[in-house]
Amino acid sequence: MRIVIGEDEVLLREGLAHVLDTDGFDVVASVGTAAQLEREVARHVPDLVITDIRMPPTYTDEGLVAALRIRRAHPTMAVVVLSQHVQRRYATDLLESQTGGVGYLLKQRIADVQTFTSDVRRVADGGTALDPEVVAVMVTRASRLSGAVGGLTPRQLEVLGLMAEGRSNAAIAAQLVLSEKAVVQHTSNIYDALGLPVDADDHRRVLAVIRYLASAGTATL
Repeated sequence: MRIVIGEDEVLLREGLAHVLDTDGFDVVASVGTAAQLEREVARHVPDLVITDIRMPPTYTDEGLVAALRIRRAHPTMAVVVLSQHVQRRYATDLLESQTGGVGYLLKQRIADVQTFTSDVRRVADGGTALDPEVVAVMVTRASRLSGAVGGLTPRQLEVLGLMAEGRSNAAIAAQLVLSEKAVVQHTSNIYDALGLPVDADDHRRVLAVIRYLASAGTATL
């Protein structure tokens, strides 16, 4: 699997390349600016792009903007964006894509190498990976502002959070030590409570859940 990395911090960029190379990925380019990232993507047409959100020259959202442009130019190319900050807008902007293959992870997640590379593979396979900390903040906020989320049981909130992270029913069942049948029942009840259409497609259900959580409030996380 061929990857292009965009990260302005040299040590982190080299560390990412090392982690990915060690796990069997093929890092074909690693660069320090969003402009270079787009050039290398056009040159190599990789399977997946990993980019920091805040890149030179303004260190605001150049990496995110580049990622969104890359997705428009290459709709099937997987993209993972990394951030030091929890920001709801980043998640919702990325998840506007209907085709999957997107991830939004906090940089601290890289330290858990096995989980990080597993998330990267899931995104590369067309799935979705949303950082657990981002999800936790969104669920907590929605619980306070939305009567529907606030009415879910503790177990349903656990399932909802894992759904929002992009986990499959099988993965949710394994993590919570439940049967898949029980997870299906929980997800069905969650859909009913939130007024969402039931959808077996993992990415579309993540998109529906994240849109619901994001719409629970308008303030920046």
